[in-house]
Amino acid sequence: MALILAEKSTVLFQGDSITDAGRDRSDPNHLGYGYVAMIAQFLDALYPERRLRYLNHGISGNRVKDLLARWETDCLQLRPDWVSILIGINDTWRRYDLNDLTTTEDFTHAYRALLQRTREKTSARLILMEPFVLPTPPDRQAWREDLDPKIRAVHSLAKEFDALLVPLDRLFREASSKREPAFWTPDGVHPSPAGNALIAQAWLRAVGISIR
Repeated sequence: MALILAEKSTVLFQGDSITDAGRDRSDPNHLGYGYVAMIAQFLDALYPERRLRYLNHGISGNRVKDLLARWETDCLQLRPDWVSILIGINDTWRRYDLNDLTTTEDFTHAYRALLQRTREKTSARLILMEPFVLPTPPDRQAWREDLDPKIRAVHSLAKEFDALLVPLDRLFREASSKREPAFWTPDGVHPSPAGNALIAQAWLRAVGISIR
């Protein structure tokens, strides 16, 4: 399988703090210090002639409703060729730290709305990434009750919108059989450098780069 990103494609990354990764908001070309930067570095090293453009508009703390509220300016007006989305863990987390529930139905409705707008207003291809959590600290295990249905919703939406699906939750669980969960994400949510590399590798495989 060959790289499916065409020459001069603009790839927009959207999501929460995992995508944001400390990016400099004053610099529109800054990609943060996480998986987005790793993806860009790898692609530019392997395919410099493609002259790909990368945009990171992840915002720490965002839920899917926040993406929907800013989608016109932070996605549609940018006219991307590809839109990569990693969202959902805060929709679960706020239930447990603030007693602020996002039902799976509300999550799915808002997610579908932003995908529908993207389909109607752009010609962008979509890449949907599973939200994930690991049981470190142990109380994170209780979050599965809330997160698992949202992961299933992402699978359903990926099929509905003919999107590429990146199975991060499964990959993090498999990785945790090789090394303790805290190695991949110290708080069960925010990835370590190795965790960010795991995300980047999975994303690159999805767009056609063969990585073990």
